Amino acid sequence: MRKTNLLGVAALSGTLLTGAIGLFAQSQQTLTGVVSNTHCGLKHSSGNAGEAGCVKMCVQDNNASYALVTGGKLIKLDGMTAEVANFAGQTAKLTGQVKGDSMQVEKVEAGK
Repeated sequence: MRKTNLLGVAALSGTLLTGAIGLFAQSQQTLTGVVSNTHCGLKHSSGNAGEAGCVKMCVQDNNASYALVTGGKLIKLDGMTAEVANFAGQTAKLTGQVKGDSMQVEKVEAGK
C-alpha cells in the first residue's frame, strides 16, 4: 500500500510541476497591430487621424476598452492605458502577458 501511495504522490507532483512550468512558460509576447477598442472592434484596421478620434471617443463614451487588431483577431488591452491611447487608430507594437483574448500591456512602441 505504501509504495502505491508514493507512486500516486509522485505522479500528482509531476502533474503539478508540469502545470506550474506551463504557467511560467507564458512569458512576454510582442504583438503588432492597429490600436482600436472593444466597441468598434475590427473596423479600425487601417490607421488615420479620423480613426484615432473615433477610437478614443468610443473608449470614453461607450465604456469600451482599448484593443489591438492583429492577425484578424481582437485582443483586449489592460494596463498602460495612457501610452496605448497615444497610438489610437495607428499601428503599435505591444509587449505583455497574453492570456486568451486579452493582454496585460507592459511595453508600448510604435509599430512598423
